[in-house]
Amino acid sequence: MQTVIEQLKQNLQLLYRKSIDADAALKMLRSQGKAKFDSVFDAAAGFNVSSKYFKPYVEEVALSVETTLSLDEQQLQAKLPDIVIKIDKLFKTMAQFQQSMKD
Repeated sequence: MQTVIEQLKQNLQLLYRKSIDADAALKMLRSQGKAKFDSVFDAAAGFNVSSKYFKPYVEEVALSVETTLSLDEQQLQAKLPDIVIKIDKLFKTMAQFQQSMKD
């Protein structure tokens, strides 16, 4: 299980770096009068936070990972699917955003 936690942490580090770049691009777009949405993800995405930027979502998942460290293995296994789904959504959404910036 320790390997899984380490992999989650590595993914979160990568997401954090990507979120800084993506948020800078969003800030630039907003200054140009573009990117007028209120939230990166809608309420159905499963995040508790709602933000115009990616970093708060990454921080939410990082906090979830940190809180799982004190759980026993059964509780951890129950929480992992939610964490993995959120990480996947972040990676996919950031990739789509980066692709749209290139187009």
